[in-house]
Order: sequence, then C-alpha cells, then structure tokens
Amino acid sequence: MAEEEEEDADGDLFDETNDENEEILTPAQLIGKLEEAWLNEKFSPDLLENKAEIVECVMEQLDHMEQNLQRARKGDLKVTIHRMEMERIRYILSSYLRSRLQKIEKFFPHILEKEKCRREEGPSYLSPQEVTFAKEYTANCEAHLKNLALKHMPPNLQAMDLLKAVPKPNLDSFVFLRVKEKQENILVEPESEDQREYTVDLEEGSQHLMRYRTIAPLVASGAVQLI
Repeated sequence: MAEEEEEDADGDLFDETNDENEEILTPAQLIGKLEEAWLNEKFSPDLLENKAEIVECVMEQLDHMEQNLQRARKGDLKVTIHRMEMERIRYILSSYLRSRLQKIEKFFPHILEKEKCRREEGPSYLSPQEVTFAKEYTANCEAHLKNLALKHMPPNLQAMDLLKAVPKPNLDSFVFLRVKEKQENILVEPESEDQREYTVDLEEGSQHLMRYRTIAPLVASGAVQLI
C-alpha cells in the first residue's frame, strides 16, 4: 500500500485537462497557457479577455497535487520539489488575477462601458466575479466622491462624468513582444506628422518593440506573446 501511495505522488501530479475548445492539454501545456496569459496581462496596458477556464483547471489541478502530496512519504526530496513547483504556480495565478483587479480599479468606468457594448457583439472580457467587483468599486467611488466633495458644491457642479474624469488605458504605449506565428503586412501608424504609415512582416521567433495599439489584435489571437 505504501509503495502504491509513493508511486502516486512521484508520478504526474497533473491530470490532463481540456480548455474551452476541448483541446487535450498536457500538464506542461496547461501551465504554459497560464504563464502566457499572466505575461500578456502583466505587460498589456489594457485589460485582456479573462482566461477563466485556464484558471479553473489550474486550481483543480493544484488541489489534485495537494491530495497526492498528502499521501506521499514524509521527508521525500521529491515532495519538497513538488511543493516548490506548486508555490510557483500559485504565485503566477495570484499575480495574474491581481493584475486584472488593479486594471479594473484604475480604468473601471471605461472597462464597464466596453462591457456594455461587448455583450451585444461577443463574450464578456470579465468573469462574473470581476463584473461584480467593478460595479461595487464604481458605486463606492461615486459615494465617496459625493460625500467628500460633490455634495458641498453648487448643484450645477455636483454631476461628474467618470468616463471623462478617469484616464483611459494608454494603447499608444510601447511593449516588447515575441512572435509565435509569422505575420505579414502589419500596418504601423506614423508616430508624428513627418512620418508615413508603413507595413512590416513579423518573422516567427523574432522580438520587437512596438506600439500596443498596432499589435493588440495579435495578442488577442495568440499570434504574439508580450515579454
């Protein structure tokens, strides 16, 4: 019995799982997708589409790993190594979710406005929990501003447009990227009046520094990876 438990803990600590397209993922592929989503979210100036399916799968697999480690023999070096890997994965997962919440706090009126338009066109970029958080954060900000300042001002100055008061994500900021799939004829807009727009080809494996607005669709499609 002890040998079976030890073998269970020393083997693969992840089960293979499916993503939103029912694609079978190996443990390495699942963690790779989480790391890619994390880096894209971390370096993108705008809020990206949430990867709720990946997050859910990783959390389930972490629970599976914990169960296996509890059955493992105490003092085994492999247990220590596996726990270190679990802590690394938990850090990536929490950093990914934290990055998204920080962007919601920073750009909440613009994010909610986009969500209203997006519901008519396609899937939401926010998870249900993030929608709730954004709405509650908005309500709290409005109440705080009203109690702190607006109610003490003349009636004609008490209304505030949060879309104008809160800055938008800077889509013209520059980001580093690595090309995963070759792209041809990418239109680059001029940075000044003296320049003209032009097209570039992005070779697979190449790295570039480009304006985020130019490559935002490629980030969304997975053709490039922010680094």
